[in-house]
Amino acid sequence: YEPTPSDLVRAKSADLILDNGLGLERWAEKFYNSIPKVPHITLSQGIKSVEIAEDAYKGKPNPHAWMSPQNAVIYVENIRSSLVNLDPANADTYNANAKAYSQKIKEIDQNLLKEVLVLPQNKRYMVSCEGAFSYITRDYGLKEVYLWAVNSEQQATPKQVEKVINTVKANKIPAVFCESTVSDKAQKEVANATGAKFGGVFYVDSLSPSDGPASTYLKLLEYNVTTLIKGLQGNISQSVEYLSLKADART
Repeated sequence: YEPTPSDLVRAKSADLILDNGLGLERWAEKFYNSIPKVPHITLSQGIKSVEIAEDAYKGKPNPHAWMSPQNAVIYVENIRSSLVNLDPANADTYNANAKAYSQKIKEIDQNLLKEVLVLPQNKRYMVSCEGAFSYITRDYGLKEVYLWAVNSEQQATPKQVEKVINTVKANKIPAVFCESTVSDKAQKEVANATGAKFGGVFYVDSLSPSDGPASTYLKLLEYNVTTLIKGLQGNISQSVEYLSLKADART
């Protein structure tokens, strides 16, 4: 992204600017030099970064820290402390709102931890189009598989598709997913070639429309976690139901 002159004008009147960090806003340092009197904070401060493993950005920090509920709590704390420093007169309000919001995120966190523990070790995979889930897989004991490491305007290459197909087959992964902002054609090809279920799309870099399933950040986290667990547990649930019906038939 290249900031426009109008961006600079708007920024000069800001009370506070928030950025993600981890290399997402590579233009930010030059931008901030033009507005030295405006305070800014980096929301990912305090988060241990995960490096991008492949392609042109190999070795650079993966910026998608916000995808993990455990990191989301750190984002909230960084925002809370910055607002309190900026506007101490309203500290009680900021503290109360941050506490309530963090509690909702922690409920999502605990639900994901609980549901992952139900999965057999060899089923704990998160297969996506982009490698945007390195933090959530790290924090919740999952393994990450993706078509491409960094979001691309191009379609997946045959080599990328073949690699994921082989991984899904070798590990008998029950479900694969994609993201809302890219074509899911290649991932559906993976599903067809392996017998895995196409579990749906995750929201990563953008929210859904206001009447959609991920119209706020909190709903985004809830939706992604629900979609992931439903996809991965589908085969397990079907097996349990089958065994139950079998037992009923015997009686």
